Amino acid sequence: MLTPKNDLVFIVDDDTMSLEITHQLLVNQAYSNVKKFENSSSFLHSLVEQPSIIFLDYNIDHLDGIEILKKIKRSNPEAIVVMLSSQESISVAVNTLKYGAFDYIIKSQLSPDKISTLLHKIDQTKEILKKRNRKGIISKIISTIQK
Repeated sequence: MLTPKNDLVFIVDDDTMSLEITHQLLVNQAYSNVKKFENSSSFLHSLVEQPSIIFLDYNIDHLDGIEILKKIKRSNPEAIVVMLSSQESISVAVNTLKYGAFDYIIKSQLSPDKISTLLHKIDQTKEILKKRNRKGIISKIISTIQK
């Protein structure tokens, strides 16, 4: 049995079927705090909730994924953004990673195994960042004490 996950996760996709599939895959991985958005404007207004993970459709509304990714990173630099797309273009994938996406997944390749592996990789990354942050805080405390 999977351990329940309380991370706030947003899914943004104007394709209802893709939105529901991604949602179900997350629920099957014990994510219970998942919000779905079918357009970019309602999603962007909800960024104040500081989701920790965002699954973002590359082509949504009148914006492309890079524009939205930049807005996410300005609002919440620590958010982990997974770009979902029907495009199999390597240059598009590389560009999204360049602007801070954690991963780029082609929608037709999204599967229970792929989502499980991805979420495990996200958990590992978050743990590493948490440890690094703790070390930084401890170093600052020690240097302050030593002064």
